Amino acid sequence: MYLKNIRAVAIIVSAILLYCTNGYAQTTKADSLIKQLHQPLDKHIMVAAHRGDWRDAPENSLLAFKYAMAIGVDIIELDLNKTKDGVVVIMHDPTIDRTTDGKGSPGDYTLAELKKFHLKNGLGRVTVNTIPTLQEVMELIKGKVLVNLDKSYPYYNEAYEVLKATGTLNQAIFKTTEPYETVRKQYPAIIDSITFMAVIDLDKPGAKQSIENYQRHIKPVAFELNFGKDTSVILKSNQFINRNGARIWINSLWASLNAGHDDDTAVDLGNTKGSWDWIIAHGATIIQTDRPRELLQYLRKRNLHD
Repeated sequence: MYLKNIRAVAIIVSAILLYCTNGYAQTTKADSLIKQLHQPLDKHIMVAAHRGDWRDAPENSLLAFKYAMAIGVDIIELDLNKTKDGVVVIMHDPTIDRTTDGKGSPGDYTLAELKKFHLKNGLGRVTVNTIPTLQEVMELIKGKVLVNLDKSYPYYNEAYEVLKATGTLNQAIFKTTEPYETVRKQYPAIIDSITFMAVIDLDKPGAKQSIENYQRHIKPVAFELNFGKDTSVILKSNQFINRNGARIWINSLWASLNAGHDDDTAVDLGNTKGSWDWIIAHGATIIQTDRPRELLQYLRKRNLHD
């Protein structure tokens, strides 16, 4: 009887250990980031790398995304386009002229034809890197990091199918400048099934009403606030955004998006008070940057990023 009890206990303990081990194995870094993204009152700053780490690799390349993940960003930003044969690819510009050794629009080529071109680095030199597909990117980052789908509005349905097929739907943030009614009308079948962020131009009239309208109907996970002037009342009183369940996203990359409180002010001029400090003081808990390495170092010193 004693031996039977010992065996029974051993079996139970083994089962518990196996369950716990499997549970932990299924929890990824992306799971933690998804949880963090949906905590609007969390004061830790999430960092989004604009087009990946484009200073060390061609923008919007798999290598740029690998480098960005290696330095510890939370989100990579990329831009969507589509080939002649309907494949969603990563390309910022309407044409491939600036970023590759080819000419024309992605829509002029099949994927096989497009893959024959090579991406240029920041100095304009042609590299071995090719234009990635959205599927290739999502397979690369699955379980590791979140993704911000810029220029994605025309391709929501196609992107949705790729994300579902790769099991990465919860890692992706869809975004647009369009008002709620337009998005609801164009994408009624998926709008309630995606993680969504509205882009708001604070320099335009009706910005607050647009935010409130979105929060009344679908509660976006975040609002990307862009502004050429830093005089908007929303910048001084935006706590209602967090209270209603959304994070505030501010871009530090270009002065035109943040009234001059930008990355270059922080890094090249050494003035974080007038740049990153200012952005954080005005409610941002997600910052999209062209200087991810430097921003992460700065945030970690302030205990604002793990």
